Parts: sequence; C-alpha cells; structure tokens
Amino acid sequence: MGMKIIGTNKRASFDFLLKEKFEAGIALQGTEVKVLREGKVNLTEAYVMIDNNMEVWAYNVLIPQYSFGNINNHEEARIKKLLLNRAEINRMHKEMKTQQLTLVVTKIYFKDSKIKLEFALGKGKNLHDKREADREKDIKKKLQRGNYDD
Repeated sequence: MGMKIIGTNKRASFDFLLKEKFEAGIALQGTEVKVLREGKVNLTEAYVMIDNNMEVWAYNVLIPQYSFGNINNHEEARIKKLLLNRAEINRMHKEMKTQQLTLVVTKIYFKDSKIKLEFALGKGKNLHDKREADREKDIKKKLQRGNYDD
C-alpha cells in the first residue's frame, strides 16, 4: 500500500547531527488516530526517552483534540508508548549512553494503515555547525537557480 507522511520535524536535522534512524509503532487512542488522519500533528519539540524499565516513550508529540470528540477526547500532550523489540531498545540505550546522544523524533506516517513514528539518534549541533549547514544550503539553492556569481 505504501507510506503517507502525516508530519515531519524540520528542526531535527537543523538542530541535530542525525546518525541512525529507527521506526516504531505507537500506542494511540481512537480520537488521536482520527486527528492524525486529518493530518494534524506538531513534532517541533518532540523527543524520545527510555525509562528505567527499558520502555520507550515519546514526549511532546502534540496531537490536537478531535473537533467532534466528546468528554472521552484524548489529552493533547499525552506521553505515548512506542512499540519496539527488546534487542533494538538495548542497542539504542547502549549507544545513547556511550556516545551521549539523544533520540529526536523526525516524522510520523502511515505505513500499510498502521501509524509509525520515525526517530533518530542525534548529537546536538553547535552554533558554528548550524551556520555551516546554512551556508551549504545557500550554495545548493544558488546552483539550482543557476546563479554562479558568488
């Protein structure tokens, strides 16, 4: 069937050097799924944590309340459990601790009618790294436009 992207975190690649990407299922409530089908989600501050029980949780994945919902509507900033196998969690946890990396949410999408969350191991960029990335982006834009003056 394919993949339909619901939302992306554009700040992730700007603020972090992304190393390895992971895909996980996400435990959602019914009204959250309805809102995601409408394409409404905010991932700008989203991150992933592994707790002491070696369970993986997504924080700040903001799914607005369902407009036709009733008193059983979901909480907007609810912490969501991610579904991964134990070996993946252990490997991810080990890399996080040894290399001092964080898990940053990059996108959320439908894959064969299941909702998946993609996140990556990332290391925070310094200000000069961000300037370098901006400079490279400007050069690529100029090359595409045909402005070779600079």
